[in-house]
Amino acid sequence: MTHPDLDTRSETTDPLPGQFDCPEARPAARWITEEARLLAAAQRDRRAVTPSAARHPRLTLADAYRVQAAGIELRVAGGARPVGHKVGLTSQAMQAQMGVAEPDSGVLLDRMVLPDGGELDVGEFLAPRVEAEIAFRLGEDLCGGVDTATARGAVAQVLLALEVIDTRFGSWRIGLVDSVADNASCARVVLGEAVAPSEFELADAQIVLDVDGVPTAAGAGRAVLGDPLAALVWLARRLEEFGGGLRAGDLVLAGAVHASVELRAGTEVRAHCPHLPAVHLRVR
Repeated sequence: MTHPDLDTRSETTDPLPGQFDCPEARPAARWITEEARLLAAAQRDRRAVTPSAARHPRLTLADAYRVQAAGIELRVAGGARPVGHKVGLTSQAMQAQMGVAEPDSGVLLDRMVLPDGGELDVGEFLAPRVEAEIAFRLGEDLCGGVDTATARGAVAQVLLALEVIDTRFGSWRIGLVDSVADNASCARVVLGEAVAPSEFELADAQIVLDVDGVPTAAGAGRAVLGDPLAALVWLARRLEEFGGGLRAGDLVLAGAVHASVELRAGTEVRAHCPHLPAVHLRVR
C-alpha cells in the first residue's frame, strides 16, 4: 500500500542508494533533503536502503535529527499532521538490543496512530517489531529545564500503547544516527484507553506483552530511565536544544520497558498492566 503522506514521486526523482556518499561536498540543506527523500522512498516502496552512517561516515547526531526533521516536513507537506513525539531506547533492554547507550526521539504523525484493537498488515513494513510502552497526553506545555515534578504536573492522561517499529534499512544492525535519521524507527502506534493520572507510581507498573495469549515480554515502568516521567524530562530538554518544546495535547511515548519482539502475521498482541487499561493489536 502506498501511503499518501510519502508519495513524493511527482515532486522529484529519488536518489539511488549510495548515489550521494560525501555530504560535505554539497550544501547542507541539499544533502539533508536528499537523505530524507531517500528514506521516504524506501518506506513508500518497501525497498531497503543502506544505513545512513554507512553512506555518510561523517554523519553526526545533529545531522541525523536534521534529516529526521526534513523527512517530517515531507510528510506534513503531503497532508500528515504531527500529534506528538516518541522517546526510544530508554531501557537497558532496548539499548542492549540495539547496541546504543542513549535515548533518541522521533515525531508522531496522525497517520501512524491506530485505535485499540486496530489491525495492520505486516506486508506494509520491512522488518516490523513491537513494544509495550507507557504513554502520556499532556495538559500543559512542557519546555526547557524541567524536572520530574514539573513533568508530572503537565500530564493530563496516562495510557498503555503498542509501538510498531520498523527500519527503512531492512536490518536492525544499525546505529543511533541511523535510527534518528529514520524518525527513531517509528512506524505505527496503537493507543489504549487513556485515564487520568493517579497516585500510583508509574515506575512500579508491571507491563506484560502477550502474543496470542502467551506472555512474551515484560518489564517495569522503572526500566524507562528509572521512571517513565524521566522520558518527558529528557525529551523537553532535547527539544529545547532545537528551539522547541512539548505542547498541551501532545502524545508522548516514553519508550519500551522490554526488548522489542518480532511482529508476525496472523497474531494478536496485547499489553496489559494492573493499573492501566489493556491495549490490543491484530496483525494480518
